[in-house]
Amino acid sequence: MNDVRSQIVEIIEEALSGGETVAVATVIDLGEQQDQGMTLGGKMLVRKDGSTVGSIGGGAIEESVREAAVGAFDERPRLEAQTVHVAAEGDAVSRRSQARPGDARVLIELHEAPGELIVVGGGHVGLALAEMGHMLGFRITVIDDRQEFANEERFPMAERVIAEEPAPALDAIEISDTTYAVLVSRGHQLDEEGLRHLVGRGAAYVGMIGSRRRTGTVLQHLADDGFDVADLEAVYTPIGLDIGAETPEEIAMSILSEMVLERRGGTGGQMREVKGRARLTAPTA
Repeated sequence: MNDVRSQIVEIIEEALSGGETVAVATVIDLGEQQDQGMTLGGKMLVRKDGSTVGSIGGGAIEESVREAAVGAFDERPRLEAQTVHVAAEGDAVSRRSQARPGDARVLIELHEAPGELIVVGGGHVGLALAEMGHMLGFRITVIDDRQEFANEERFPMAERVIAEEPAPALDAIEISDTTYAVLVSRGHQLDEEGLRHLVGRGAAYVGMIGSRRRTGTVLQHLADDGFDVADLEAVYTPIGLDIGAETPEEIAMSILSEMVLERRGGTGGQMREVKGRARLTAPTA
């Protein structure tokens, strides 16, 4: 058992260091399922392909939890932790309101490296994105074909600064569902080149700055060249949330807010409207 626990810890550490994202299921409440072979605190690691390390008891319950863990990889918004309620026959639900008396409870946690923010364009908006993205915990990669805009002195917060054309630079980068890419270069032709090497590669977010007319022209070019329409419709453009942004910093805040919204599952509304305003009572005389 200790060997399995050690193996799970080792795989988690690999995931947090940039390896494949994994899910870990932990039994946190046996409910009335004590006779199902489960133990409190039992753990099972699940990979995207459904393969597992460890066990939470086998049988219908374990299979149902394994399926729920595999499904967690593709959920949007991304849930880093969720509780699954499981009955003896294996029926699993994630909503507490749907749980049945006696259900066991299993915590499913995703373990993945911090998201990578790829900024194509090292100008004013690109710099603001890199600075703010770093504050939010993203690993930063900056691409610009101009050495004066793509250097470590300008982007000390970046893990990678690549002074190269977008196409070869992006082709050399592994894109995954923890990748967030933003095209904010100095011209729509460079943005189009970058988009051609990003779209359809499985990134969590691909956004392109520009007016609806300009970005629509770029997307149409790609559609005419045979790119999948569904992949093109998934591109975030016009980019960002409508906060009336004007300065590079405000534009970066708008874009990053949209990323966080998609990643965490917000509404984009004002909190006082979403959660309700504070109720005040008039002072008594």
